[in-house]
Amino acid sequence: MTYQGDFTLPSELLERIASQGFDILPELIRIVINAAMQSERQQHLGVAPYQHTPDRRGYANGFKPKTVKTRLGEITFAIPPVHESGFYSPNLRPPMA
Repeated sequence: MTYQGDFTLPSELLERIASQGFDILPELIRIVINAAMQSERQQHLGVAPYQHTPDRRGYANGFKPKTVKTRLGEITFAIPPVHESGFYSPNLRPPMA
């Protein structure tokens, strides 16, 4: 296996890992997952934040906390709900009805 030195991780994340070690992993996981869910929501809505068009699919309305137990401890994510479309991130189980 050859070494590939072309990392594309943001320098801020690398600096935090270098200064705080692997204890920072739960926080980094939270940051990455929250960013991915926000991106999923925006892609589903089909518009940028605060943009209103006839093609809009639902409405974003803040965030709801969801705590998940992991091997690294509990991590609380900011779930970005979408109203009037039934969308829920495919990477999470929907809440029980």
